[in-house]
Amino acid sequence: MSRIGRMPIAIPAEVTVSIAEKNKVTVKGPKGTLVKELPVEMTIKEEDGHILVTRPNDLKKMKSLHGLTRTLVNNMVVGVTSGYEKKLEINGVGYRALKQGKKLVLSLGYSHPVEMEDPEGIESTMEGQNVIIIKGIDKEKVGQYAAEIRDKRRPEPYKGKGIKYADEVIRRKVGKTGKK
Repeated sequence: MSRIGRMPIAIPAEVTVSIAEKNKVTVKGPKGTLVKELPVEMTIKEEDGHILVTRPNDLKKMKSLHGLTRTLVNNMVVGVTSGYEKKLEINGVGYRALKQGKKLVLSLGYSHPVEMEDPEGIESTMEGQNVIIIKGIDKEKVGQYAAEIRDKRRPEPYKGKGIKYADEVIRRKVGKTGKK
């Protein structure tokens, strides 16, 4: 059995989970509601305050879907209770970000400022001028939006300028050396 797939998911008191046909799982919690259609091959059951995911057979595809389905349901439960957040840091002279309503305006050394609209259900906040915090209840959307912001100016290996995740380590390279 899949080690992750067979673990039961505990449902906190303030969360309600409903499973409709075709494995359409709806999770309601204090932070909001998430709906996701999961693979129909998996069996998702709710038993005495826990959610169990089981697979029909031991084919390679079923084994891989087992752990995935369980993790997706768990991410939904964690999202509606505590939510997710990603921190981005902007490094570089003159590089900064501003928050204007629901817009994030990035000055990244281009001839024009880069404007990004917050997607639905995602909130971005600033901490100073060079730290962006992205919060939301959907792990996938939070990660995707953070990746899109980072793509506007990826960190470069020589001076480390660009937008990086707070926990990301940039492998630095040594620049050119002059001839003697």
